[in-house]
Amino acid sequence: MLTDIVEAFQYFIKRMSELKNPLETESIADAIKDICRLSNVGSMKVDVYSSVTLVGTDDKKTHILCNGGETDDDFIRIKKITGGSGALIYTIHHKKGTEPWTDRVHNRLDLMVSILYMFTSSFVVNQVAKKYAFNDEDGYHNLRYFGTQLIKLAAENQLKGLAAAQFNLKHFQGVNHQVGRENGDAVMRGFVDGLEKIKDHPLPVCRMGGDNFIMLMSAKKVDDVIRYLKGTIITFGDGFSERINVSATAGIFVFDDDFDLRSLDDVMDKVMPASSLAKTAGRDDVIFYDSELMKIRQRIASIQHLLPVSIEKEEFKVYYQPKVSITDGTIVGAEALCRWARDDGLIHPIEFIPILEQSMDICKLDFYMIEHVCRDIRRWLDEGKNVVRISVNLSRKHMLDVDLVQHLLDIVDKYDVPHDLFEIELTETTTDVEFKDLKRVVSGLQKQGISTSVDDFGIGYSSLKLIKEIPWNVLKIDKSIVPADEDDEHSPTSVMFKYVVAMAREMGLAIIAEGVETVNQVEVLRKNGCDIAQGFYFDKPLPVEVFEKRLETGVIIK
Repeated sequence: MLTDIVEAFQYFIKRMSELKNPLETESIADAIKDICRLSNVGSMKVDVYSSVTLVGTDDKKTHILCNGGETDDDFIRIKKITGGSGALIYTIHHKKGTEPWTDRVHNRLDLMVSILYMFTSSFVVNQVAKKYAFNDEDGYHNLRYFGTQLIKLAAENQLKGLAAAQFNLKHFQGVNHQVGRENGDAVMRGFVDGLEKIKDHPLPVCRMGGDNFIMLMSAKKVDDVIRYLKGTIITFGDGFSERINVSATAGIFVFDDDFDLRSLDDVMDKVMPASSLAKTAGRDDVIFYDSELMKIRQRIASIQHLLPVSIEKEEFKVYYQPKVSITDGTIVGAEALCRWARDDGLIHPIEFIPILEQSMDICKLDFYMIEHVCRDIRRWLDEGKNVVRISVNLSRKHMLDVDLVQHLLDIVDKYDVPHDLFEIELTETTTDVEFKDLKRVVSGLQKQGISTSVDDFGIGYSSLKLIKEIPWNVLKIDKSIVPADEDDEHSPTSVMFKYVVAMAREMGLAIIAEGVETVNQVEVLRKNGCDIAQGFYFDKPLPVEVFEKRLETGVIIK
């Protein structure tokens, strides 16, 4: 038991500086006990208010810091304002039957409270700073936290038998649009919580931002995690009565026994390229980082490097696939499709379009195609050929261009192409921002007499709002909802197709069925009032010279 006040303060400061959590009541009581005893303190408490406006109300938390016996009416009260606009009210009562407090004792107690407040507030500030350094606004651990823990595990040689995965929730903007932002947050949390239960590693799933996450897992659980990522039903809403299927694309790297990790980048350089490739259309949703991936990355870099040279050398060729009236076989239009003619043969669009879509490079190719299509139309007109309307696909990347309509008109008018012979095809959109841009572009083209069509209607998050509020001319029905030969008239696909066609006709839209391959499908189209078709049953995409011969007859006989 200390008998000197100086020693009591030294003990107090030493004890507070040693505490891992200077907010624990028992620890504080031990630290201040000798000062309170030597200062004739009967009791000491602190009332914690979350807001200064609540001071004096019952909305508080009270902590007893000292209880040294009976007290009299003499007491002091010290108020401290916290950084978060809250308040701490320290109340110290004089011990009954002891010498009255002098001004010196009052100053001593005030100093004790100030030191106590300094330690506790510093701890709180550090905790808040740590929280915001390692957590995002929604409470998920962030990439910085993942990196610090990863380095720690590497230093302890704890990476053997583990795998890292970076994953991105698919179409989650569409999910938020469908169920609302609040429910969307609950769905995301439910999906992450499900992963926590199966990945078999204590490091939490960490959020990189938006719907992008990164995590560690036991290598033995990789197959289980992949199955989960490829599609899991998540319940949400009141009583968890609502259900939605959530899936993700992911890049995975399994740590080799001799893997030498020096920094977070050593892992990010593996999982990020794999994850990016997994998002590419036509590939698996989950990609492992390995030697095969290295070859693919080299291929991507090669395509990106070759693009400007290939455009300059006009290696990209326009192929035309006829759009045919199923009533009489006449060619009523065509879609311009791109093929890349290299010295070693044609490169199919599935190999280069998704790569170019990852950047604004796709816009360069789109304008190249439009230029060549307009050049062909002008030549056909000058030669007196039978000319039909030609449609060109336009990437949604163009929606960032506020002057897109004028840029398109500049090319069309450069070749003096009649506006009714040119059409732009645009795919569906999943976000409100893209929707507004899409509406602006389509409306602008309509005013100039240029036809527009919804491409691939029926995939992704098809919305009636898309065709209700945007003035399209044409609805192109994706082959996924064109009934196959094995579908009877009561199958879901047949029923869906029937009502989509009926709705479009009622709205005055022209209807084109894509991917038509059999005579049975043609009969289904005819029966349901879909008069125009495009697909291999009639013709494959044709080089310009072959398509010109088709135009001479104007009819495809089947």
